[in-house]
Amino acid sequence: MSDRPLLRIVRGTPDDVELAALTAVIAALPGEAGTPAEKPKSAWADPSRRMRTPLAHGPGAWRASGMPR
Repeated sequence: MSDRPLLRIVRGTPDDVELAALTAVIAALPGEAGTPAEKPKSAWADPSRRMRTPLAHGPGAWRASGMPR
């Protein structure tokens, strides 16, 4: 770990509230600057959508198979 500070104020005299806001914004940034942000996966590309739900058993199952879920 380096001995350099994470933030350094170059100009001005910010108060505690401004420093807290700046720290919160920087902490919310993604990991390293060189790594691309992970894209959310589309539900259309989800392989579990291709899996069929289990078929119902018992009396009336044929009727229930045609009803929407």
